Amino acid sequence: MSTVQLPEGRYGRSADERADRKLKVVGSVLGVALLVMVGWFAYYYVGGNKISAQVITFKAVSDSAVEAHLEVRKDTDASGYCTVRSQSADGTEVGRADFRFDQHSSRIDKVVTLRTTARGSTAELLGCHAD
Repeated sequence: MSTVQLPEGRYGRSADERADRKLKVVGSVLGVALLVMVGWFAYYYVGGNKISAQVITFKAVSDSAVEAHLEVRKDTDASGYCTVRSQSADGTEVGRADFRFDQHSSRIDKVVTLRTTARGSTAELLGCHAD
């Protein structure tokens, strides 16, 4: 059996060409929608955080306390809190506390004392949340 070759351009597009065009249009629309969604989430994550911090240094001052030096950056009028935890050498959590930052300043350096149930070997910032 031989296949029949239709003359080019005489009968319009074939069904395969129409399907390919539809797939390209649908793929383009879905790709643009995905980019818009990723951009919106990125803006919300970066722009939505009104308060952020980092642990500069920490030291275990006793078997029941760890001091952590926090540097907090926030909007001047924002208030909120940061959660800090401490773990022992074996990885067990020995302390966790929230520290409030209500000062009308955009940058705050503060040494906080975290009470622990055993000797802490770390001070880790879990996150900050604006009110």
